[in-house]
Amino acid sequence: MAGEPQPDCLFCKIVSGDVPATIVRETETTVAFRDINPQAPTHVLVIPRLHHPDAASLAAAAPEIAADILREAGHVAADEKIVETGYRIVFNTGSGAGQTVFHAHAHVLGGRGMQWPPG
Repeated sequence: MAGEPQPDCLFCKIVSGDVPATIVRETETTVAFRDINPQAPTHVLVIPRLHHPDAASLAAAAPEIAADILREAGHVAADEKIVETGYRIVFNTGSGAGQTVFHAHAHVLGGRGMQWPPG
């Protein structure tokens, strides 16, 4: 159920501390940690502490937490010193878009040039 920890969710396990991660920021509503398979020199995931399967369901159920994720993504970019050179915030929604963990999350990517279109 949305909002409640899911026993089979990797990111819920990171939030609870049952699975280790390199955490770079934490707030009351979010956790930010380094991606284990980085696609750029800076690749940090920002997730809500509460379980929502994707960005669209998070935005519908808890828009204030969706805003917290975007705010934290900006703080991550500042902490990682990629604001001046630019960075990308990506939400993959659905397996066809590359979502592999079905817990809403934003990828903060930077530290190299980003091509357009992505993918």
